[in-house]
Amino acid sequence: MLNNHLIMDFLDNKQTFIIAELSANHGHKIDIAIDTIRAAKRAGANAIKLQTYTADTMTIDCDNEYFSDVLDGTIWQGKKLHDLYKEAYTPWEWHEELFRVAKEEGLLCLSTPFDKTAVDFLEQFNPPAYKIASFEIQDIPLIEYVASKGRPMIMSTGIAELEDIELAVKTCHDAGNNDITLLKCTSSYPAPIEEANLATIPDLKKRFGVEVGLSDHTLGIVAPVVAVTLGARVIEKHFILDKSIGGPDASFSLDEKEFTEMVKAVRQAEKAVGKVSYELTEKVKASRKFSRSLFVVKDIKAGEKFTEENVRSIRPGYGLHPKFLNEVIGRIAKNEIENGTPLSFDLIS
Repeated sequence: MLNNHLIMDFLDNKQTFIIAELSANHGHKIDIAIDTIRAAKRAGANAIKLQTYTADTMTIDCDNEYFSDVLDGTIWQGKKLHDLYKEAYTPWEWHEELFRVAKEEGLLCLSTPFDKTAVDFLEQFNPPAYKIASFEIQDIPLIEYVASKGRPMIMSTGIAELEDIELAVKTCHDAGNNDITLLKCTSSYPAPIEEANLATIPDLKKRFGVEVGLSDHTLGIVAPVVAVTLGARVIEKHFILDKSIGGPDASFSLDEKEFTEMVKAVRQAEKAVGKVSYELTEKVKASRKFSRSLFVVKDIKAGEKFTEENVRSIRPGYGLHPKFLNEVIGRIAKNEIENGTPLSFDLIS
């Protein structure tokens, strides 16, 4: 696949690929967008993600109930769809500069295209991957077109039922694209933590044999950390330079301090997960001296029997393994043994 080695480097190194989602968090000021990219680098992100659409490529400017009432019950209630996207979109003429700044900062820059014109536009920037948004997972013609470009596919599953995911994955395969990452997502803004259902992450990996991750809209950083322990290899979280900027996505975005804390917690979680191992580290081996072992706990004369009164399993671990206790009881001491002596076979006849 094209240009995917940069992402695979993170996955091969067992590092979670962390994406800072710029989305609408720029207040329609390119300087804020640029500063946000630089802040994402400072916060520890591996990539910045844009969204490439216009209000007219997303929907139509219509006032009937289908377009004016659809946002009722959401944080965007009272807006028309077209007005929301007009407020939220990232101007296409910014893209070249934003891709350049990301590269300068050592960040990957990718985007979510919402129609074919966006895909064609983004191709000039040689993006390392494409993201399919949750609400577009049913747009099979779009997925087919994006997959045909041969770049890694990252797809959110927020509104998808199982058959939707199956069809989206099959569409990628049919287009000759097997480089797929599925992101567990709850398409609610913000998403209640109890609806995260992160146990789905390992199930997605098992069912579809793909990389998995989390596109998170919950508040705080708990969900991304838990997701990593369940096998998430990609974490996507909305990022904002300063929440005072406001905007459609500000309420469920992390600022630089919060995002930095999330990255640190994710990296710690990676270390904690580690690997399947029953080998002891040198530090743990050194601690074995605090384990139990067999000690003489009363003075014993030569020829005296070992009993449960004069031999016990206690800490520390300098004597025989406790598994030998029953074998020792009833046998004879070779020599006089002082209380507090670790028991060994050369003291037993």
